[in-house]
Amino acid sequence: MIIERLVGDSGEAAQVIGVGRGMAERALPLLQKALAGELGAPVTVDLQVVEVSRVPEARSRAGEAFALSIIPSPASADAMTLVMDAQAVAVMVSALFGGDPDQPVAPIERDLSQIEADVATSVFQEVATALNGSGKRSLDLRLPVPKAMSGNEARRRVLRDGAAVRIVYGLSTPSDSGTLTVMIPQRLLLTSRGGEATAGEDGEATESDWRARFSEEVMRSTVPLEATMPLARLTLGDLAAFEPGQVIEFEENAQLNARLSTRDKTLFVCEFGKLGQNYTVRISHPHDAGQDFIDGLMPG
Repeated sequence: MIIERLVGDSGEAAQVIGVGRGMAERALPLLQKALAGELGAPVTVDLQVVEVSRVPEARSRAGEAFALSIIPSPASADAMTLVMDAQAVAVMVSALFGGDPDQPVAPIERDLSQIEADVATSVFQEVATALNGSGKRSLDLRLPVPKAMSGNEARRRVLRDGAAVRIVYGLSTPSDSGTLTVMIPQRLLLTSRGGEATAGEDGEATESDWRARFSEEVMRSTVPLEATMPLARLTLGDLAAFEPGQVIEFEENAQLNARLSTRDKTLFVCEFGKLGQNYTVRISHPHDAGQDFIDGLMPG
């Protein structure tokens, strides 16, 4: 996962969720209108969840009976993974064939029939079209969508692991509801829909983009922090004369010149003190390497 972050296969959760939610919300009215025209019956579509996830988790909450379709694009063989649970399929089949929207639909507790799989394929087509977009922001999906899989074929289908954004739509009538899950790899989402934040006008990552990406990783690194307090300026002869048990006096301003450093790099000049049972350092000002060099040239 660290390598994914460095090479751009995944990004900051907040950015991924923001891009995914914006795409899902823009597609919502288009999807509602398309399904209303396709079904001729009132089915409400609402956006329930947008979160970071991983592609194999697309069917983890769909139960035993569900429809699955994987849509490729020139950039990825699994540009979009769609999963509709059995209850959503039942809702859509009922609406398509004139079922009473005020009456609960019979739950599907078996593998989907051919007709039910075909209905799922039609819904997947509308969802993919609405989310695909156009122009530079397009996911460039290869439509029409492949026929929906179900049963053992859907359960055994191997999904390539990778960071993704998970979008969940609710499909409901007044009496029943189900869910449709969309998984889009983050590497594809951030390239196509997050282009203004991750790439230049020509689609290539700019120098500042790479600097920001690596700087972010560097800023997350942990380093040891050391606080040291100067003793006194002594000659080499004085040092050679030290003996065990000898007491060394501090300079008068030693406590005011503690140095806070990491990996042999001095960062701040601090004041040394004590708070309760704990020793403390309070930052006074950033370390000035130039002034420190000049002070070192002066005789002690």
